[in-house]
Amino acid sequence: MTSSGFTPRRSVIAAALGVAGAAAVPMTSTAAASGPAPRPAGSAAKKAGATAEYHGWTSHTDWLAGAAKGVRAEAGARPGIVISRPAGTVDYTDPHTGTKAAWEYATWTSPVRKLSVPATEAIVSWNARTPSGTWIQAELKGTYSDGTATPWYVMGRWASGDGANSIRRTSVDDQSDDKSSVWTDTLAVDDPASGLRLTAYQLRLTLYRKPGTTRTPTVWRIGAMGSDVPDRFEVPASKPSLPKGRELAVPRYSQEIHKGQYPEYDNGGEAWCSPTSSQMIIEFWGRKPTADDLAWVNPDYADPQICHAARATFDYQYDGCGNWPFNAAYAATYRDMQGIVTRLGSLTDVEKLIAAGIPVITSQSFLKTELDGAGYGTAGHLMTVIGFTATGDVIANDPASPDNPSVRRIYKRRQWENIWLRTKRYNADGKVVSGTGGVCYLYFPAKVSAAQRLALRELGIL
Repeated sequence: MTSSGFTPRRSVIAAALGVAGAAAVPMTSTAAASGPAPRPAGSAAKKAGATAEYHGWTSHTDWLAGAAKGVRAEAGARPGIVISRPAGTVDYTDPHTGTKAAWEYATWTSPVRKLSVPATEAIVSWNARTPSGTWIQAELKGTYSDGTATPWYVMGRWASGDGANSIRRTSVDDQSDDKSSVWTDTLAVDDPASGLRLTAYQLRLTLYRKPGTTRTPTVWRIGAMGSDVPDRFEVPASKPSLPKGRELAVPRYSQEIHKGQYPEYDNGGEAWCSPTSSQMIIEFWGRKPTADDLAWVNPDYADPQICHAARATFDYQYDGCGNWPFNAAYAATYRDMQGIVTRLGSLTDVEKLIAAGIPVITSQSFLKTELDGAGYGTAGHLMTVIGFTATGDVIANDPASPDNPSVRRIYKRRQWENIWLRTKRYNADGKVVSGTGGVCYLYFPAKVSAAQRLALRELGIL
């Protein structure tokens, strides 16, 4: 809890109609190598009124700029890092299976990144391939405005699969230094009113594999979004910027037709808004799971790829499918796809992406009376923005719909913008609770068009 008594914003659960919390799991040491001494790094010029900054490492030059211990940077069409010669071996006890195993590891540590927007929150996301018997860990170490530093916080332990030869992908609870804490997938300053901020950070990747094998994870992207979104119940209204509107042909999938299916993954489909939204966008880009990927799904179930997406995004600690970076990482397991988590500043930003042909997944929470036409209220829900009408209203694929044909909705622009961008709201009991402050997922191919590249660059993504 913050000193003001408000729950940190990430506690807005990313599942329609809410998700039960998970029990805490103590941190397990990974014996990863310590990061190098801080080095100065450039900082993007802060745009007027900017409240968030995303920065990613993706190029061969980026990977060579980091400190490598046992990893090798590979060039090519999609540069990345792999294990070259392991830096050592470490035992890891999986808190969700109790299995203790030895793993070879190697590390890559980014240069220090100075934030153009001193941050109260940070979210790390990554794109990787993890063959059976491999996994990765992402960490962040921040510098505070008072000159002190955070510890290395684990921001995720991730593998694309969950078989016997792997670990259970997991967030790590109970991480704090009495100045900041990690809440599932978000590092948050405990008392933003004190003026304390994160002014810089480093990221560290640890790549793991079974000893004696030559298999290796490959990481193509690692990045972080730092933000300082002011507390607000209302946000300024943006003006429509697409005079003729535009709508993208995004597939429509309902989470509700999966009610009761595979309750071991977040209590079944009624809570699968995040993976359902992710799957819609993945398929918009022409990617789908293979028949082998879907072989485990009951053949009587419609849209088995939604069941697959739920399993592939499930966070065994959070006990849900709404871990933001895990969804972005899942999207990037498909051929030449990239996925990130960031914050945008207004629907004008979303219009830029829609105009370039890039749909956006947004996270919002609202009362039933705050979004006309939804027919429900939620403590946290993911939807896909697929377009805008000529008058600027939002065209969304809402997975909390009774069936696939009814997924497409039109929501009032002003209502949508406010429930997405605000950071405080009143719940059904009249209590002040948190909002997501503009969080979104962006998925796009490794090779994009000139117009798409321009739009992503304007928003600081590329």
